[in-house]
Amino acid sequence: MEKNRKISPGRPKGSVSYDAKPAIAFGKVVRARRLEMDISQEALSSLASVERSHMGKIERGEHLPNLVLILRLAQALEIKPGKLIDATEDLMGN
Repeated sequence: MEKNRKISPGRPKGSVSYDAKPAIAFGKVVRARRLEMDISQEALSSLASVERSHMGKIERGEHLPNLVLILRLAQALEIKPGKLIDATEDLMGN
């Protein structure tokens, strides 16, 4: 093991944690389900314990939520989390 090796925090150089395609598709799925339920973005954000501005970023595909947030959104949208993911995959053409 190298003793003088410098360890720096964060992601390895060149790695990317955001991919627009799934983020945009997931946002469209969430928005469509919210509109089906006839609830406002503000109501959904309250049900999912998310800031309303963050909810807007999710629906616009500017943020890809983590697993915990996906589970909270699914519960608020009264749908299985897997169905949200399946619909996202369908939109992406997978």
